[in-house]
Amino acid sequence: MDKLIEEEVLSKKRKKAYVIIFIVLVVIVAAVWFVRFYFKPALTASDITTAKVETGIIENTINATGEVLPEFEEVLTSPINASVKKVLMDAGNQVKAGQSILMLDKSLSQTDYGKLQFQMESKENEIRKLRLDLEKSFFDIKSNNSIKQLRISNLKDAVSAAKRLLKAGGGTKEDVERAELDLKVADLEKLQLENEIKSKQQTMKIEIREAQIALAIQKKDLDALKRKLDLADVMATRPGVITWVNKNIGASVHEGDALVRIADLSGFKVAGSMSDNLLDKIHNNMPAIIRIGEIQLRGSIVNISPAVANAIVSFDIQLNQKDSKELRPNQKVDVFLVTDTRNGVLRVANGPAFNGSNLQEVFVLKNGVAERRTVKTGLSNFDYVEIISGLKAGDEIITSDMGDYKNSKKVTINN
Repeated sequence: MDKLIEEEVLSKKRKKAYVIIFIVLVVIVAAVWFVRFYFKPALTASDITTAKVETGIIENTINATGEVLPEFEEVLTSPINASVKKVLMDAGNQVKAGQSILMLDKSLSQTDYGKLQFQMESKENEIRKLRLDLEKSFFDIKSNNSIKQLRISNLKDAVSAAKRLLKAGGGTKEDVERAELDLKVADLEKLQLENEIKSKQQTMKIEIREAQIALAIQKKDLDALKRKLDLADVMATRPGVITWVNKNIGASVHEGDALVRIADLSGFKVAGSMSDNLLDKIHNNMPAIIRIGEIQLRGSIVNISPAVANAIVSFDIQLNQKDSKELRPNQKVDVFLVTDTRNGVLRVANGPAFNGSNLQEVFVLKNGVAERRTVKTGLSNFDYVEIISGLKAGDEIITSDMGDYKNSKKVTINN
């Protein structure tokens, strides 16, 4: 009897254990179902941004930085070593051609100008004196030449007389030879004097020419200093706006130092810069997009600097709309250089959902449910991403960051 009672007790215990296990499993299954039903991943419409896939043009771009500069800017420099005496106009003022902006103290240069004037007058007097000396020397030589000519005539008569006497028996042959010798000597002296006259004439011309050249050089120096003195009253050479002026009254400036910058604000350009790692991807006439807030301006590269400084390459962009009201001097802007363009492709607005890889996980929104889908992308820029496969025109996707739901296949979007 004891064995029968023990078996019945054990059987009841086993049945009770089975029931408990069954109840626990039912509770677990129910709990899982409850959690999945009532705690599905969900978002509200205000938490996300969406965009529809459309057909259009896509431009692939590389990023750069830029600074807006006046298309034309003139720098007025100091023509002399001087000091700032008076500033007549400040930065920001509009100026007209010929309008005075700044005055320099030019007393030192005026002293140099006076010295040059005295030196030039001294050189002119030196030339006049040289002319007089040369003319006197030339006159003396010509007078000596005339005297020589008279002597030769006299010697010729003496030779004739000696010959007549020899024929008449009143002279000797030696007297004739002596007279002829004296005549030959006189002819040679006259020839020597004539050569000296020619040489003196040439010397006179050379010396006078040298003095004239020296005077001309001094005159040019004087004229150049006069022009510099006139420029010391710094005036605008063209209309524009003063962007900078040296306002340090009394400060010393050297010849060539910048004093004023005048810009023509009717047109602007963009000075761009980027890493030299991308130098091989840019070229002249390359299209460029300039972004100022929500405004986009277009242009093209017109000049690439051959020098690289601190691993940065510089280039200039000519704008199609250079007089846009959005442009301001020294304004920092975003520059996007277009490397490739495709027409008639599927595209969607760019956003944080795209990480730059060719294969992307995005959520396609339909009837309040966002379903995860793998898509293949192509070209991209700051506005659009090209869709090669995985989506069709009209599909609406979530463009905001969905990193927190990367393990979810579906996400409910609540209004």
